[in-house]
Amino acid sequence: MADKIKFALALLLLAAGVAGFYVLSEQAMILRVLLVLVGLVAAAAVAWKTEPGMRFFIFGREAVAESKKVVWPSRKETLQTTGVVFVFMVVMAIFLWLTDKSLEWLLYDVVLGWKKS
Repeated sequence: MADKIKFALALLLLAAGVAGFYVLSEQAMILRVLLVLVGLVAAAAVAWKTEPGMRFFIFGREAVAESKKVVWPSRKETLQTTGVVFVFMVVMAIFLWLTDKSLEWLLYDVVLGWKKS
């Protein structure tokens, strides 16, 4: 139950920051944006103290650790892969254009007997 109350408090803090942005519409924009950021940070701090919040932050930390393990392709591999994709795209475009024109010829000239002007 305490986690639900903390989470509700976090949502209220976030809503208060956003509401303050609109309530203080006559103030400087920097003050209004800072108010939203303060509400966001306060909401995150309160949400962090809940069980789901702690699991979320642990998940985030683990995701960053896993992304550091990724082996990124070299420049040469990236250019080669991009080239293959580009060539495939051109070949497919030509194939689809030929298919379209063949079906157009078959339908208009052969089946219907219409001649295009």
